Amino acid sequence: MTAYDDLMAFTRDTQALGQVAGRLGWDQETMMPRGAAPQRAEEMAAMESVLHSRRIDPRVGDWLAAIDDKTLDTVGQANMRHIRRSFERTSKLPAALATKLAKLTSAAQGIWAEARAADDFKAFAPTLAEVIMLKREEGQALAAGGDVYDAMLADYEPGTTGADLEAMFGSMRPVLSDLRAAIRDASPVSKLEGTFDEAAQMKLTRQLAKTFGYDMSRGRVDKAVHPFSSGSGLDVRITTRTNEADPFNCFYSTIHEVGHAAYEQNIDDAYLLTPLGSGVSMGVHESQSRIYENQIGRSHAFTGWLFSQMKEAFGDIGVADADAFYATVNRVGDGFIRTEADELQYNLHVLLRFDLERALMAGDLQVSELEAAWNDRFKADFGYAVDKPSNGVLQDVHWSVGLFGYFPTYSLGNVYAGCLNEAMRAALPDLDADLAQGDTSAATAWLGANVQTHGGLYEPREVIERAAGQAPSEAPLLTYLKEKFSGIYGL
Repeated sequence: MTAYDDLMAFTRDTQALGQVAGRLGWDQETMMPRGAAPQRAEEMAAMESVLHSRRIDPRVGDWLAAIDDKTLDTVGQANMRHIRRSFERTSKLPAALATKLAKLTSAAQGIWAEARAADDFKAFAPTLAEVIMLKREEGQALAAGGDVYDAMLADYEPGTTGADLEAMFGSMRPVLSDLRAAIRDASPVSKLEGTFDEAAQMKLTRQLAKTFGYDMSRGRVDKAVHPFSSGSGLDVRITTRTNEADPFNCFYSTIHEVGHAAYEQNIDDAYLLTPLGSGVSMGVHESQSRIYENQIGRSHAFTGWLFSQMKEAFGDIGVADADAFYATVNRVGDGFIRTEADELQYNLHVLLRFDLERALMAGDLQVSELEAAWNDRFKADFGYAVDKPSNGVLQDVHWSVGLFGYFPTYSLGNVYAGCLNEAMRAALPDLDADLAQGDTSAATAWLGANVQTHGGLYEPREVIERAAGQAPSEAPLLTYLKEKFSGIYGL
């Protein structure tokens, strides 16, 4: 066997152990009894210790040194790029710090959930301060004198910096704010009213998952506080949540997570349990979930079909016709929760978090000041005050589990989705006729062939540029949003 063969065999086992660790996280969110949290924290820490030791194993460095990348094909070179990047990154991180972070963030997740339920930020603040202290220490080790936040961002979106995102988001914010202000002055769109049986919601949501191509023989749909997708390859699971007063929360959370899951399920099987066998970045990942949820799932054509399915599942839902239903699905209204926000205002939620977490990592904002800073920024951006912590600073799980640098990839994913939608519509001129019948296969096949099958073969922005035929830009997204909401609100 060659050094490359030995390296890939070792890497395959590491990837498999990583999947096991991910399954522990999925179980913690869905099935694990609450009383098991302290033990699970120990288990997660032990798994992270094993994984970290494998990622910095001296043999990996020896194999990397022995391999001439020029002798490898495109796939081999891509594998080497990922392995080398991971090895160099992980080698900078002390094993004790990695283990301490894994243990703390596992415990912090439960503390956050209890604080959220009690609407008590002060109960979570000391733990969050500990997480931030360790994440800052991690960032400093990874940055090696460079920007700490950029080092964190590289974990989720290689090749993108905080300055890049600040410029992009700076171009988006005034356009979104102006459009939102115009809509507030327009005639309102009716909100869905009534009570919608939660068992019926779950039945229809599983149908929607299949409609968008989710392979249930390699996945499952469960319920969790915060919807998420977990796993890759042959075992990709999603969660959703129900609210008897808001079935759209369930349906569009499911479609969103199916976008993530479909990406993982549709990666070329040849890449299974290799560095190429997962989505290349969170921004590209989010492009799939957002285009499934919004450009496809909230389109006029598809909502016409969903209208008929909802009437079949729930009877009279109090909406006159398919046109009114389309407007209701895309209604722009006041709300606090990012995951429930309409397409227009969603990015304003993300920009708020991006600015706050950068300030936290830079030391310009202290945890003791965070709740007030959140509330002030929210009122400035949205025009009304946060009523309670669970609708504000405590609503997201991300900071409790140490995912700093993750939030901006949501808006970057929206930007990527705008580029992909423009290209997909040009390639599939009859797409709306299919979507009106509840047939998403042409759209999902196009995304599968142009984005998903590649896994980690290309760098993130290259994936989008190859599929869209242009460098990523916020322009297509902003054009799409202006046209869509101007039509709905008669602007």
